[in-house]
Amino acid sequence: MNRAAIGFRVHSGWAAMVAVSLEDGTPVVLHRRKLLLVQTFSYTFRQPYHTAEKMPLGDAAEFVRLVEKESRELALSGLCTLERELESVAYKVRGCALLLASGRKLPEFEKILASHALIHTADGELFRESIRQACTRAKLPLAVITERELLTAAATRLKKKPEFLNRQVAALGKSLGPPWTQDEKLATLAAWLTLAN
Repeated sequence: MNRAAIGFRVHSGWAAMVAVSLEDGTPVVLHRRKLLLVQTFSYTFRQPYHTAEKMPLGDAAEFVRLVEKESRELALSGLCTLERELESVAYKVRGCALLLASGRKLPEFEKILASHALIHTADGELFRESIRQACTRAKLPLAVITERELLTAAATRLKKKPEFLNRQVAALGKSLGPPWTQDEKLATLAAWLTLAN
């Protein structure tokens, strides 16, 4: 079986998910899709801590737990579906890569709801944690790296200039067509780095 890796860049309620393989050291995109991490794609569920901020504390905690549970199931289901699709065309997923924002630790629930900046962080972290849990449950190794360190780490490991890596990843989108946004590009680079490791 050929080796593949999956890169994730998470947003509120969804993630860009890109499966990559290497041919002669050059990345090839096998699949890319938007992985929904909430069943009902509305502000209420995509921004669970923002929604919880307006609720009594007990109700808020229960609401966030329900969104978290649903998100973890959707992440696992999406990951396993992609893994099966890749296996059907002779690719074995050897690892995943998850991009982090800052890697900042969160305080207890009440303090999160008291700070708008922490609410934003917590919303993103809830969905990133869903990806982490999905990889653990699927028994797939997961590499995590902050977005701001990705290009430097990839340039060092792959022994390529950052400009070359940016051009290489951008060029992949020409043959694939849209969408080929920063989400897909960064997820691709993270997966490429994972395969190189």
